[in-house]
Amino acid sequence: MTEKSKPEVWLRGPVEGIPALLQPVAHALLQAREEAAVYMNGFPDGLLWERPAGMASVGFHLQHLAGVLDRLFTYARGEMLDDDQLVYLKSEGKPFDALTGVLLSHFNLQVDKALAQLAATDESTLTQHRGVGRAQIPSTVAGLLFHAAEHTQRHIGQLLVTAAVVKQNVPAQPMMPENRSS
Repeated sequence: MTEKSKPEVWLRGPVEGIPALLQPVAHALLQAREEAAVYMNGFPDGLLWERPAGMASVGFHLQHLAGVLDRLFTYARGEMLDDDQLVYLKSEGKPFDALTGVLLSHFNLQVDKALAQLAATDESTLTQHRGVGRAQIPSTVAGLLFHAAEHTQRHIGQLLVTAAVVKQNVPAQPMMPENRSS
């Protein structure tokens, strides 16, 4: 079966090592990773920070996808964000000299970390209280993990649309006249 003809991740069966109740989270994250890889393949680095119609840039979405997974999974562990995470949060969307592949690799790394955490999560902890942010807004382990999956899918959709619009708005390169020396 070719990559293009594969069914979506959720139709491929259980993800090995992931508890049954967390399979939907793993499926969503793996689907997001596959879609990001396809749509970012060959994406021009020079377009990462373009904001069509004032919308969030592709660069922002790639940064945010990694950052939000890191933050939500931190809260799911019952931890507060550290200084590095807070600095990263403040940097999301601020243009810098970046390569699409580097931002995509960072997102993929966060998906790997998330999958490892899912594999280590005891299903009996899913209803345990977890506080979100400095205000400690109430949630649960399950609420945070499922929101991480849902939020990732939402931003993947936005990323894909933004990438398509930005690439479509790039003026076509003029054809070079053929060298006619005769």
